[in-house]
Amino acid sequence: MNQELYRQFEMTRGFFLRSISKISPELVDIQPQGYNNTIQWHIGHVLTVTEQFLFGKSFALPGKYVEWFGKGSKPVDWQGDVPSIEELTPELEKQLLRIKEIPEEALEQKLEKPFLGLETFRELAAMSLFHESNHLGQLHSMKLLLERTQH
Repeated sequence: MNQELYRQFEMTRGFFLRSISKISPELVDIQPQGYNNTIQWHIGHVLTVTEQFLFGKSFALPGKYVEWFGKGSKPVDWQGDVPSIEELTPELEKQLLRIKEIPEEALEQKLEKPFLGLETFRELAAMSLFHESNHLGQLHSMKLLLERTQH
């Protein structure tokens, strides 16, 4: 993968993983008033959507991940054995290793059909970084709110 883009993934995912490690386990499944989701959902969502964006047909997560963490999903609808933070975190780490193996020539490939106005894999990869950064902000916001209201 293009070195600049690779460094952005490494930095963004590094911040995301460090943020997760600083969250008290008792806070991860609390849904604060006014929020649609939990910290656990945001973590699973970033993992799942990044997998969808960057690996599409080579999706390497269990099928239920899309049901639990895909666009429009929410914890109130969860059924079954939803993965814990301890299960999601190593998946995020493994996914970063797989991202770093994406060949640079793949970046210039046209998407089969445009997605949100994006036409190349490079643009989709950049969108994935934006998406993860957005949810990193949500993690920070929810963590601060929960720390102030739950203790």
